[in-house]
This record gives sequence, C-alpha cells and structure tokens, in this order.
Amino acid sequence: MTRNPLSKKIIDIQPSGIRKFFDVANEMKDAISLGVGEPDFDTPWRIREEGIFSLEKGRTFYTSNAGLQELRNEICRYLERKIHVSYDPKKETLVTVGGSEAIDVGLRCMLDPGDEVLIPQPCYVSYLPCTVMADGVPVTVPLQHKNEFKLTVEDLEKYTTPKTKVLIMPFPNNPTGSVMTKEDLEPVAEFVKEHDLFVLSDEIYSELTYGSEHVSIASLPGMRERTIVINGFSKGFAMTGWRLGFCCGPEVIIEQMVKLHQFAIMCAPTTSQYAAVEGLRNCDDEVQEMRKSYDQRRRFLMNEFRRMGLECFEPHGAFYVFPSIQEFGMTSEEFATRLLNEEKVAVVPGTAFGDCGEGFLRISYAYSLDDLKEALGRVESFIRRLRGEA
Repeated sequence: MTRNPLSKKIIDIQPSGIRKFFDVANEMKDAISLGVGEPDFDTPWRIREEGIFSLEKGRTFYTSNAGLQELRNEICRYLERKIHVSYDPKKETLVTVGGSEAIDVGLRCMLDPGDEVLIPQPCYVSYLPCTVMADGVPVTVPLQHKNEFKLTVEDLEKYTTPKTKVLIMPFPNNPTGSVMTKEDLEPVAEFVKEHDLFVLSDEIYSELTYGSEHVSIASLPGMRERTIVINGFSKGFAMTGWRLGFCCGPEVIIEQMVKLHQFAIMCAPTTSQYAAVEGLRNCDDEVQEMRKSYDQRRRFLMNEFRRMGLECFEPHGAFYVFPSIQEFGMTSEEFATRLLNEEKVAVVPGTAFGDCGEGFLRISYAYSLDDLKEALGRVESFIRRLRGEA
C-alpha cells in the first residue's frame, strides 16, 4: 500500500468558494461576471513607466529580504500621512508578496499549536486556512446584518477564551463593504488590551472608503504595540498582478516575519518594488480618481437595489455590496447558480466568506457602469420572475 503523500491538514482545507462561478462564467457566451475583487483600471501610467525604467536599467537583482530601503522609507511616510502612526522603516517594516503573504507569515510567526484566532465573518477567504496551516485554532465570530457587519465587544465576549491570542480585523471589509469608525474601534481596542490580545489588521482596502477617512486600530492609544498593520498596492493602486504588499508592527514580531519571509520567499519582486516607490510618492491624484469612480458605481448600485426593493445596507468601503436575498427562500448557492444559468450573471454566494454569509451575495462594482447597468437589468428580470411579477 502506497503512503499518502499529502498532509491531513491541507486535505481538510476546503478550496476557495469564489472561483467556481467564474470558471463557469468564463466558458459561457455573453456572461457578465460581477464577482472578482480586482480593479478594472489599468495601473497608473507613472507606476508602469517606473517599472519599465527599472527593467531598462537592469535592476533585476534581489533586494534586501525586508525590501528596498527606499520603498520601506516611503511606506512609513505613507502610513504616517494616512493613519498617523510612525514606524521605523528598518526594524518595523516588511515588504511582502501581496498582503496575503503578510497574513500567512504573520500568523505563522505569532501562533503556537492550540492558540485561538478570532476571525470575524463574513471575511476574506484566506484567514481561516492560514490559521489552520499555522497550527492555530480558528474561531469564527459571526457579524450581524443589523450592525452593518461591524465588530462589537458583545460579539467578542461570546468567543474569547483564555486560549485566544490574535484578533483579525478585516476592515474595510471584503465582502460586505463594512467599515469601522474611530467610535466603533475604541471599545474593541479596550477589549483587546484588557484580554492581552494581538491584532492582525488587514487594511488592504484603506484607500477605498466613501464619506469618511479610514481609521486604523493601530492609531488608538496602546494599540500600536499590539497590532500588525497589513496593506498593499493591489486594490487602491490597481496593482493586483504586481504582487506587492507590506506590513508594519512591533520590531519583536517583524524581525521574525522577516526571517520566515527570508526562507520562504527571499524578497518581493524587485520591479514591483521600484514601481511602488513612484506610486507612493506621486499617484495620490490617480488613486483619488479611481475612488471617485468606485463611489459613483456604489451609489448607482444602491439606487438600483432600492428601486428593485432588494434589501442592502449601504457599504462605505472596498468595492463590494452585500445584498440580502433571504426573501426568496433560497440558499445563496442556489440563487447564484440560477442567476448564472438563467441570466448569465456571475456573483459570489455569501457563504464563500463564512457560514454567516448565508442569505447574501457579494457583488463587486469594480466594473464599468455599462457592465453594471446590463448586469443589474438581468438581475431585476430574475428577481421579478421569482416574485411572480414577470
């Protein structure tokens, strides 16, 4: 009998629930996909030009493990400007292969077997498997629609135990678009300090907030030394394929993250790092224009949902809406499957982001208004049939 070549841990982890519908949609003629979390904008030209220039100059060598010093300096200036927290670019900053690597490396460096990680859901799909692979115990914290999917102390009290070590803060949130204001964060920060927890704050959508500035939990009193701030260039700077992220936090943690990154990755892509320096220095205007466009699309979707009578709280971050389809008496998977088959519109079932996403759909507005108008017309036809109106 041949020995199983695979670990039980990896076999037990379920694949991402996001891709299934889009693999089908890609093969379907005239299908419209509203599910992939990827900006439809080209990377700003200045960033692309700097990447090209770095190649022309032959800058194709390894950088230092933690990243180009020039880039780490700019990251720290950026965070000082944006979230009003100061970091040492040499000792408290690491450039990673996307924000996703920072999540993985951070959890592996902070967890011992049996340590519990609080994961508010619905949320990005990587937190739970990364916790499992780091020998931690994922503890999901269901967020409530009535609270606009914000995290509250009451939620935390139900799931925190003496084994709890890390709280993941996924705001602005994928898939709901929920944000946490300073007033929302303050009681959570007090809870974290009272229970001696650490925070992994995934702020990849920090540039995409509407109506208010993003607030980092690291900026609150006593939280800088307890928080790893994770961010990157994929969403705000439309650089998904450049695979570049970063994290900042206490030296004692970052030092170990650099060590693990050194063995697993060596360094983030050099071309991407040079390009990102230009993005941080000179692309605020381009980022603002993209944010304005997303906001226009967000308001269009909310107006359309109201007109259709489809329940959806108003999101103030990221580029997703999370409408409720509970009135139709179908699971999210059933609704999404029928919508794809009958109207050729692909969306993501809420359950792809945790069990408490049942009864909801994630719809991305990182698409042109023309595509959104066509897709929403098809969605309206579908729900009118379900309601017996067509």
